[in-house]
Amino acid sequence: MRSTHIRLRRACVATAAAALLIAPAVAGPAHGAPAQGSFAPAAPSPSPSPDGDTEFKQLTPAVAAQLDAAILQVLREAHVPGVTVGLWAPGKGSYVRNFGVSDKATGAPMQSDFRIRIGSETKTFTVTALLQLVDQGKIGLDDPIGKYIAGVPNGDRITLRQLAGMRSGLFNYSEDNDFIKAFEANPNKPFTPQQLLGYSFDHPVQFAPGEKWEYSNTNLILLGLVVEKITGRPLNEVIGRDVLQPAGLRHTLFPIGAEFPVPHAQGYTDQSASGKIVNATNWDPTWAWAAGAIISDLQDLRSWARTLATGTLLTPATQAERLKTTSVGIPGAGYGLGIFNVQGWIGHNGSLPGYETLTVYLPEAQATMVVLLNTDVQHDGQEPSTLFGEAITSIVSPDHVYPGHKPTAPNPG
Repeated sequence: MRSTHIRLRRACVATAAAALLIAPAVAGPAHGAPAQGSFAPAAPSPSPSPDGDTEFKQLTPAVAAQLDAAILQVLREAHVPGVTVGLWAPGKGSYVRNFGVSDKATGAPMQSDFRIRIGSETKTFTVTALLQLVDQGKIGLDDPIGKYIAGVPNGDRITLRQLAGMRSGLFNYSEDNDFIKAFEANPNKPFTPQQLLGYSFDHPVQFAPGEKWEYSNTNLILLGLVVEKITGRPLNEVIGRDVLQPAGLRHTLFPIGAEFPVPHAQGYTDQSASGKIVNATNWDPTWAWAAGAIISDLQDLRSWARTLATGTLLTPATQAERLKTTSVGIPGAGYGLGIFNVQGWIGHNGSLPGYETLTVYLPEAQATMVVLLNTDVQHDGQEPSTLFGEAITSIVSPDHVYPGHKPTAPNPG
């Protein structure tokens, strides 16, 4: 059974081979909708920038034209309905563009104020809430999960740190055949965290705690339950009050069902049974919960990228722990605690039926990149968000191309 299309995608560092460097094409309309958005080049500097042009290029009209062409080529080749791209770098300018359509039935264009389901980027918020509890002295990263949640296989040995770092060895519930059948039978069906864990715990552990890295959404379900147990509040309320509010994110929310505030694009996925493209906009995301249910928008993600990478909501010591990465088999790429570092770009990607996102920050240039798509359909085995990220960074940060390398080890999981 082909499960890739109802699964919260692994972090791109695990799945994406950077085999396709997109060559610029002639810019023009895509899917009947021209590129829209804003482009704000920085004022020319009388002397070279101290960080050098190789770190992040000046967003001049010529560079903007290159970006337009490269993004349009990926959109066409990967058959993506629509994409919104945002780039910002102090002293270098900004670039915000919409390409393609938000609704294939009406041909309505993408807009930069749309909300979007961010999939696994949710993990960055859940782990931040967890790490805030570490800073408050209420939990320890090396506490075993069994101290808080009963019935976890190897629960006396698996630590919170290993769960956040994808090194627990617990089976990924979203790859369980019974879960897949239940979801495909009714994508509007709500799931509870306990049901999701049940799908995982029916399987033996995959390896000893800490032995290796393997992406598993089960880890985040457990961490979400820990946050609820320690705070005595629902996870959506904890993240809303303790993470979103202090971060100033006014258009980000943790839904408790299938609610999806407007405006938003229609999201398209391919059914695993038939392979047909279907509209997944209003499918219930409770199956993803702490691992992938959050909704956000371009400007909130722009702000969150910097907050996440610089540790604004955490103590320096805890942020340092978060940024310690484990190799995932790709040179220049590693996974920390609910966060990755790929060729210097720090952040996370997200994918669930109908939508993909990529939100990353390059500290060396204080540059932010956000990519939002209204499809999760892979192209030649690769996530389309990764293809866009690579095409963009090949132009603006050639010394930091995302993801930059083909995997040198088998795809984990």
